[in-house]
Amino acid sequence: MGEVEPGPAGPLEPPEPPEAPPSRRPGGIRVLKRTMKRNGSRHCLNRRSRFGSRERDWLREDVKRGCVYLYGADTATATAASASATASSSSDLHLVLCTVDTPASEICAGEGRERLYLQLHGDLVRRLEPTERPLQIVYDYLSRLGFDDPVRIQEEAANPDLGCMLRFYGEKPCQMDHLDRILLSGIYNVRKGKTQLHKWAERLVVLCGTCLIVSSVKDCQTGKMHILPLVGGKVEEVKRRQYCLAFSSAGAQAQTYHVSFETLAEYQRWQRQSSKVVSQRISTVDLSCHSLEEVPEHLFYSQDITYLNLRHNFMQLERPGGLDTFYKFSQLKGLNLSHNKLGSFPVLLCEISTLTELNLSCNGFHDLPSQIGNLLNLQTLCLDGNFLTTLPEELGNLQQLSSLGISFNNFSQIPKVYEKLTMLDKVVMAGNQLEVLNLEVLNCMSHVKHVDLRMNHLKTMVIENLEGNKYITHMDLRDNQLTDLDLSSLCNLEQLHCERNQLRELTLSGFSLRTLYANSNRLTAVNVYPVPSLLTSLELCRNLLECVPDWACEAKKIEILDVSYNLLTEIPVRILSSLSLRKLMVGHNHVQNLPALVEHIPLEVLDIQHNLLTRLPDTLFSKALNLRYLNASANSLESLPSACTGEESLSALQLLYLTNNLLTDQCVPVLVGHPHLRILHLANNQLQTFPASHITTLKIDQKPLPTTDSTVTSTFWSHGLAEMAGQRNKLCISALAVDNFAEGVGAVYGMFDGDRNEELPRLLQCTMADVLLEEVQQSTNDTVFMAHTFLVSHRKLGMAGQKLGSSALLCYIRPDTADPTSSFSLTVANVGTCQAVLCRSGKPLPLSKVFSLEQDPEEAQRVKDQKAIITEDNKVNGVTCCTRLLGCTYLYPWILPKPHISSTPLTIQDELLILGNKALWEHLSYTEAVNAVCHVQDPLAAAKKLCTLAQSYGCQDNVGAMVVYLNVGEEGCTCEMNGLTLPGPVGFASTAAIKDPPKPTTPSSSSGIASEFSSEMSTSEVSSEVGSTASDEHNTVGLDAGLLSRPERRCSLHPTPTSGVFQRQPSCATFSSNQSDNGLDSDDDQPVEGVMTNGSKVEVEVDIHCCRGRQLENSPTLRENSPTPCLEERARGLVFGIRRQNSVNSGILLPVSKDKTELQKSPSTSCLYGKKLSNGSIVPLEDSLNLIEVATEAPRKKTGYFAAPAQLEPEDQFVVPRDLEEEVKEQMKHHQESRPEPDSSEEGRTELAEEFDTAL
Repeated sequence: MGEVEPGPAGPLEPPEPPEAPPSRRPGGIRVLKRTMKRNGSRHCLNRRSRFGSRERDWLREDVKRGCVYLYGADTATATAASASATASSSSDLHLVLCTVDTPASEICAGEGRERLYLQLHGDLVRRLEPTERPLQIVYDYLSRLGFDDPVRIQEEAANPDLGCMLRFYGEKPCQMDHLDRILLSGIYNVRKGKTQLHKWAERLVVLCGTCLIVSSVKDCQTGKMHILPLVGGKVEEVKRRQYCLAFSSAGAQAQTYHVSFETLAEYQRWQRQSSKVVSQRISTVDLSCHSLEEVPEHLFYSQDITYLNLRHNFMQLERPGGLDTFYKFSQLKGLNLSHNKLGSFPVLLCEISTLTELNLSCNGFHDLPSQIGNLLNLQTLCLDGNFLTTLPEELGNLQQLSSLGISFNNFSQIPKVYEKLTMLDKVVMAGNQLEVLNLEVLNCMSHVKHVDLRMNHLKTMVIENLEGNKYITHMDLRDNQLTDLDLSSLCNLEQLHCERNQLRELTLSGFSLRTLYANSNRLTAVNVYPVPSLLTSLELCRNLLECVPDWACEAKKIEILDVSYNLLTEIPVRILSSLSLRKLMVGHNHVQNLPALVEHIPLEVLDIQHNLLTRLPDTLFSKALNLRYLNASANSLESLPSACTGEESLSALQLLYLTNNLLTDQCVPVLVGHPHLRILHLANNQLQTFPASHITTLKIDQKPLPTTDSTVTSTFWSHGLAEMAGQRNKLCISALAVDNFAEGVGAVYGMFDGDRNEELPRLLQCTMADVLLEEVQQSTNDTVFMAHTFLVSHRKLGMAGQKLGSSALLCYIRPDTADPTSSFSLTVANVGTCQAVLCRSGKPLPLSKVFSLEQDPEEAQRVKDQKAIITEDNKVNGVTCCTRLLGCTYLYPWILPKPHISSTPLTIQDELLILGNKALWEHLSYTEAVNAVCHVQDPLAAAKKLCTLAQSYGCQDNVGAMVVYLNVGEEGCTCEMNGLTLPGPVGFASTAAIKDPPKPTTPSSSSGIASEFSSEMSTSEVSSEVGSTASDEHNTVGLDAGLLSRPERRCSLHPTPTSGVFQRQPSCATFSSNQSDNGLDSDDDQPVEGVMTNGSKVEVEVDIHCCRGRQLENSPTLRENSPTPCLEERARGLVFGIRRQNSVNSGILLPVSKDKTELQKSPSTSCLYGKKLSNGSIVPLEDSLNLIEVATEAPRKKTGYFAAPAQLEPEDQFVVPRDLEEEVKEQMKHHQESRPEPDSSEEGRTELAEEFDTAL
């Protein structure tokens, strides 16, 4: 009665309920099997067919009970072939109820199966041992992901979507292409020889390894076999016979077999696989990643195999084709058995005397047998990623061993056997447990030249005598804990890596020194004696140096010098005048001036950003004729040196960064002297104008700081978003902003960075808010629901998350129920490298944690303990530097989705929140980012300013920033119970302009979050800039809305108590876009006068922030009822005419127009209603275009100065043509008459002059 087989049903029909409760098995374990069917979607179960009521009651009794989904072998095959085959399998999925103590053998007995198989992340398939417990495997997997609650683990284990990460099979699934690579066989008509003397006969034909095997059908096992080696041979089509191939071996006495196939599919399979074999130069067989436990027996007939790759399998020992039989390969020279989880060293491999290369990394070995000394021909032995602590003395017999890899093991000292292995020239022991660097041990190894001890636990160095070491030339000591390092005894040292230690002093010998990398330490002194005459590269950035070492100034061959992020106050003349230096990085110091140049220098790259410079050397551009890159941003430069002294300029400058200086219009003529200039950044200077000259693309982006506060009633939060693609051809960043979340009492903001993929950020953007909305209904603990949001989102990525990964940052603002003194609390969770910073009282407060190998030693140690291979570029298995991501499930358990979570009560001192991806925080410090935007009133302008600053400081990657302005003090309350007048449906009133209520948007089917993706393109950026403001209530939509009684309006500080019933509400959400293109904007298709273009090719990128004209600055501020300036007056004031393309909320809520219909009659505005936003926002399009905008009718100013912006920014100014001035005046007058009298406190306030922020 324990097993019930329902009758046949359609794909969408639920199975019949069991007729009786589960019966008790002989072993005392309840097991229930139910046959289930999948619906039309891939790998998904119909929600109605999960459990019946009896199963649910049985599961609730004990958290150690659960279910296992058992798939049929045809599931994987159907998935690989086509999705249509999914519905054809009627019983490919069984539901087995069991406990954590149920072994696989008992499930097999109940299912009538011989064995069970486990597949992780859609990749390898492993056979389960009879004693293994499937449900316990699932529970352990979920626990390691980050789930802590046993009840939640039970629920997650019952979710069928888990099959994309962990899946059980009743039969071993195999894909057709994998089977073809292992073995092809069949009975076909065969004819031997090239002539027609032989007759066609039916034979068994096998293609395995490097040979074609032809045998009799009856006596295929005992009869005569014909073996035809194919490496270097031929596979040709026989034209006289349909579907026939001629297989020929190589050599003068080549044999030929003609094989006739019955179908075209068979013919193509054999031709494809055999063509790969004959094209090889050496006899190589690659069977990696095939989930093999043994090799086919036919493979042993390929006696010419010299290299066999069995990486990522589950090879066994005692099998007909197991490892114990590999001695049959008489010519085998190379064998790769890495990642096979062998557990113990296969001793019989030591009998393959022909081996010269053996890879046994990541197999869980704890020791090596003494028989390994029998492999006398071995030259390369890789044992990385095991648990070895010692090496046997017999290993010293391998006198031909030239490469020995024992990285990421558990060695505490350098094995003495290295002294006997005289052919070894490298000691590669990265990721072990060495604590002392004993140079005496290395002195005994005269044959060792390279030493790799990175990522150990080195703290001290021991030198017993002063005898020098004349042999070591390269040493890598990165990521240790050394405080002082004296390697002066290594007189032949050529290269040293000692980054990311705790070094205070470093002493080296300069006789042979060529490159030195000592970044990210605490160095105050670097001593090198004698002067390194061969030194070419010196990197000392992120230390505590107060001056450049004298010996570096005397190095005659130095080409690269990086001393950025130190405490330097001056640059020596000998450094800047060096005749060999090509790259000089001195950014982020305290340098006040640069020495003058007298002679020509070969300098090509000069980075002096973030210093205290007031001027550059007058002869910089005339003496440094090879200078291509100059970054002098964030200084106090007031002028630039001339580029040429004669009529023709010889400047080769291509990239010029001058952001955040004090430059005026006087620098403009100097820029004309650089004919090869491609990228120019002049943001945040004091420019008034800029000439076009040879500039192809110009972006004018000026945000002068307001002098008085705008008359705007504050809301609780408002956000702005900006994203730029940089020099990459796609934008792999997505952002999420939901201002009214969870019934309008909170907000959610997020940022997702996929590094090189754009698929996962978009998936997370669309699903993560829905997941959070569900989780907050299940738990009130912020740590719990935030962790579950990330873990469930990780699961929902499905197949896309198996190979791809993404950093994720999520910020949730909600009413604070725990702290009565705070109105709201902010909960931040993140994985990867996206970070959030809160501005509190003008100071930055980091809320995130960077999960990377370089910045998180604890995570690096965790990954090392899991025996991951960390490559020299600090990436896990060479894939990513992050240790926690959403996705990348195939890197489990090294990469986990469990987030870092922090909660902070919001107070009146909290001004804003900044969300940024990795590229933003690599180029902007927390303090600089906060200081840059704390006085910018518009969040969209603030977000764009951060991205612009990052690009101005040298960022060339995708960069994204979101700025959320906060106003959560008690004075922000607007409840009717406090006697305050509440705003209309769109927000609060403002005297700046007029806006109509937005048209309703279409919510999504899940959480009311409507999404839409688009992008604004320019040649210098892919920008999705969004600004929106939180609204305290949802718009009333419906025909009977006016007949319903209006409830008491509450603000987010004092929300109306809910009934506790979960009900989703439409939310105002903003999604960014990650689509990209390299073309120009549609508004930029026409050539601009004064600009040289070269078809669609972008020649020059310019970022210039221009101040407005003197007339405008000195003119009094305009009141709302003042006459509109005419077109000529605005032209004289350098105010640009703009045609408003979109209406975007940018943090300032405007009042509702009471005469919307009259305004819509305007010919200039009626065509704009309902237009889709083109900046990536789905905020409802505002109908309140109270100002008449036009640009196409406005005449262009024929001059070399730009006067025609083409892209909307949040504070655009508008031009009213002459023929519409009267109509505008009448509408403004009508609006003023219909408005109530302003408060006495607002009478003295004036409206600030509009600013411009445009892009061409």
